[in-house]
This record gives sequence, C-alpha cells and structure tokens, in this order.
Amino acid sequence: MPYKQPISILLVIHTPDLQVLLLERCDFAGAWQSVTGSCEADEPLIVTAQRELFEETGLAVSLEQIVDWQQSIDFEIFERWRHRYAPGVTHNTEHVFSVQLPAVCEVTIAPREHTQYCWVACTDAIERVFSPSNADALKQLPEKMRITKDTKIKQK
Repeated sequence: MPYKQPISILLVIHTPDLQVLLLERCDFAGAWQSVTGSCEADEPLIVTAQRELFEETGLAVSLEQIVDWQQSIDFEIFERWRHRYAPGVTHNTEHVFSVQLPAVCEVTIAPREHTQYCWVACTDAIERVFSPSNADALKQLPEKMRITKDTKIKQK
C-alpha cells in the first residue's frame, strides 16, 4: 500500500441554520469529525474535497458548491496514524473547505471509515470533535458563511 501524502482536506458540511454533519471514526471510537482525507497523486485540493465527501457520505456536489476557505494549518500527525505516511513524516498540512446543503439529510457512511453520523448544532459540534483544527474551523463557520453570503450578493 502506498504511503499517504501529508496534504489533506477538512470539509465542513452544514445547513443554512448551522446544523453540522459529524462522522464517528471507525478506528477511534468516540472520535467525531467533519469529512477529512488525503490528496491522491496531483489531485487539486477542491477535487479531493469533492471526492472525500462522496466517498465518506455518498453526497455528490458540484465543485462550484464547495467553498475554499484559502486557509490551511500544519499539525503533528497523531502517533496512531503515522504508519500510513512515509518514514520520518510527522506533520500534515490540512486545507479547509465547506459546503452548504439546503437541509439536514440522510447520508451513506463508508463502513470501513465511520461507524455512525449525526447532525448537530455548530456549537455542539465544536465541543464534540476530537481534532483542534476541526474545532477551530467550526468556530469560524458563522463568519465564513456571512462572508460567502456577502460576496454572492455583491456579485449579482
């Protein structure tokens, strides 16, 4: 199995009223998160976000629906997952994206990756996720939604 690239995406899925989709990891009981995943080959980051969304939830969206926050964070890879990366790789760069769905919906989780999913209020999601970078993105979500909305109004 080839090593994972230490470049990944975090995709926050939400509704207009700030309900957020969370997934519980299969390999880490009790660890809730947004959609995440590593880039494959020379795949553009936004394509990684679109692919991971479909693989992990069965939800298909267009690239235009995905908002690139133009934000990334470098963090130390949890020891439990370092074996997935080349020897000596200890840090990952995670790029943040979001997608707004019209309403809470059923999803089809990838059973090899997740055990269950839930939709929760953004404030509850911040407390539930295990990853500090995921919590930080969720804290920024209301402001990011406002900026995106303002930009769309100006473009009309």
